[in-house]
Amino acid sequence: MLPTVQGDTSVLMVLFDHNAWANLKLIDFCEALSDKQLDTSGIGTYGSIRDTLWHIVGAEMSYVHRVNGKLPDARLSRDQFPGFAVLKQVARWTSEELLQLALSTRVDSIVKERSSDSKTAVQYKLASLIMQAINHSTEHRTQVSTILTQLGLEPPDMSGWQYMDEIGEFQETTEP
Repeated sequence: MLPTVQGDTSVLMVLFDHNAWANLKLIDFCEALSDKQLDTSGIGTYGSIRDTLWHIVGAEMSYVHRVNGKLPDARLSRDQFPGFAVLKQVARWTSEELLQLALSTRVDSIVKERSSDSKTAVQYKLASLIMQAINHSTEHRTQVSTILTQLGLEPPDMSGWQYMDEIGEFQETTEP
């Protein structure tokens, strides 16, 4: 394991910006699907496209809530898809909140949670929860892409290369 070094936060900003960009790119793409397509699932995936999109955003919302108790302004139900406009709004909110958590995280930052019955508690490093947030979203975006491919659709390119291209960082030059 590498030693922890204080440094430039721009890497974290890029990581979380890419996560937000990829989540919204997939949500935008899926907004154009029919209800039948949104209700399609695949073997080895979380569930339907609709359920997985809500799961991605809902999980990110829960990560924020676990740490600082914040929730977005939109009133949401865990059991009901909120619609694409609200899903995008909450996805933007969670992205900003997760970035702020990541920027403020120290190696020794601990999250402590009490169970609903207050009889038990758990604790873990906030840095590990931040890692979980990025990993979780990536896994489920991949699952939705798999379902889209099985439907005969070309999923949006959510790669780091595409991200760099779309934000203008990937530039082709000619060498003399």
